[in-house]
Amino acid sequence: EMSKITVRNLRDDLAFGAIVEGITYETAADPEVRAEVNAIFEDRGMIVFKGVEPSDKMHLAISDIFGPLKDHPTKGTPRVNDNAAPGVIDMHSKPRDIGNGDLRGLVEIDGRIVTRFSPWHFDHCYNDELNRAGVLRCKLNAPEGGCTGFADGIGIYKDFDPALRERIEGLNVIYTLDTRLTKMRFGRTFKDFGEHPGPSPTVEEAKTFPRAMHPAVWTRRTGEKVMHIGPWMSVGLEHNETPEGEALYEEACQELNRQADANSYWHDWTPTDMVIWDN
Repeated sequence: EMSKITVRNLRDDLAFGAIVEGITYETAADPEVRAEVNAIFEDRGMIVFKGVEPSDKMHLAISDIFGPLKDHPTKGTPRVNDNAAPGVIDMHSKPRDIGNGDLRGLVEIDGRIVTRFSPWHFDHCYNDELNRAGVLRCKLNAPEGGCTGFADGIGIYKDFDPALRERIEGLNVIYTLDTRLTKMRFGRTFKDFGEHPGPSPTVEEAKTFPRAMHPAVWTRRTGEKVMHIGPWMSVGLEHNETPEGEALYEEACQELNRQADANSYWHDWTPTDMVIWDN
């Protein structure tokens, strides 16, 4: 019997990622398809679903293949709608008119000023409980830029500077719920122009969150080691919040940035794409 979906590598030069076509409500509910898609996900760590119906309902149907939904840990993050299952959130960034020279909230990276920039990170790092994976779609993209990068932690671990890797492995990284780039202390690759003047509900909420800790290196059930440092929202190393510890961590974050750039895939969105990645 022919498979109900088609599967191919995201790119033949990448050790991760797959493209899956043929996911509909019917195939998403099919036990054989669900098992096949989960196996692909375990193996490749990321799937780009092409040609899917661009709806909240389809977003939920695809998410459900991989396990129960986890609600987002912050209250200030807008939910898609009250009827959707928990965990579906809305992230957006409005265009800015900078004719008046007010660059607050923007960043300059590689000589270009951009409206929105998210440094390398993993989701829910500021929370004690991570989500297994996330499903992302883009309802409205920017006219230029607007790509989302995904990096391979297994590849990063293998290619990481060996002496530095030995010093960081076995350590825990401390994270906090402060997404402001002006406050980012480690692994900076950009220039900021100060804080956006508008209100930021997560800043107040951040004060109520305890700090969270996650190991710098994970070992998967299947045995591979994964470099799992997120410079954004991190505040240092457990038991090493000292000048020496901070220097070590900064070095590791900059090496992480270099390796993530080299071990990455950048997705240019169309409305009928959905992407899941192993968090």
